[in-house]
Amino acid sequence: MSRPVDIDARMVAELVAEQFPRWAHLPVRAVARQGWDNRTFRLGEELSVRLPVAEPYAAAVQKESSALEFLEGRLPVAVPSVVAVGEPGRGYPFPWSIRRWLDGDTVDAAPRLDRVRLAVDLGTLLRVLRSLPVRAGRPAGRHSFFRGSHPSVHSDDVRAALDRLDGTVDTDLCRSIWRAATDSAWESAPVWFHGDVAVGNLLVSDGRLSAMIDFGTCGVGDPACDLVMAWTSFEGDARDAFHDAVDLDAATWRRARGWALWKALVTLSGASGPGGDDSRRVLHEVLTSPL
Repeated sequence: MSRPVDIDARMVAELVAEQFPRWAHLPVRAVARQGWDNRTFRLGEELSVRLPVAEPYAAAVQKESSALEFLEGRLPVAVPSVVAVGEPGRGYPFPWSIRRWLDGDTVDAAPRLDRVRLAVDLGTLLRVLRSLPVRAGRPAGRHSFFRGSHPSVHSDDVRAALDRLDGTVDTDLCRSIWRAATDSAWESAPVWFHGDVAVGNLLVSDGRLSAMIDFGTCGVGDPACDLVMAWTSFEGDARDAFHDAVDLDAATWRRARGWALWKALVTLSGASGPGGDDSRRVLHEVLTSPL
């Protein structure tokens, strides 16, 4: 991967002033919680600016803009409206976008959240998402970092991670779960998937799921990758409620468990960002909680 670009508020303000002078008077400030693939800045009170940090993420700008244009108004929650797409400039080498700002707390920052209600809301949202026509979506592949593809695309990663973690995790059980995840495939027509359903990409207002953001890895294919919150964020009654609301077959859930296993293993083994206690917690849930 190319080296990440350093992006600050001054660069963003200069890009906006040069390419979209009608918004040049608006103040620019970084948001407190930043993602891995993009940097986000507030532009005044009603807009935000989203900029990829490296070349592999830049290809998603146009794709995501088209997807959001199609999805807006078709889901039971809000999605970010793209109001403009910018070009490279001022030392910044990639396309970027300006969007409507969506109010709300991310799930990981929302206080006193009813997890069962969240699970039902999210399951319902994903069921609606996969029911939509797929004409505006791109087939799963490199642009989605293979989310929506068959999980076996990551078999080499899983084997390498288990070799590195041997003696520290139950490698036999991990291999058994991975075999179960890769022995079936999505046999229906491709459907929409988000590709990164996580607590930082879901917004809550007044205790209810109100928005889904960051569609950079979206596409059409197998929806199993969108179910990992069953292990990363839900447990007990909430996990059961999510399972029921999603309404997918057992084979898809086995593949979903594989996706959660893959991410936990590669993170713990140091192959994908920092590891830590949260990855061990997720791995424990994956190993002990089939669905």
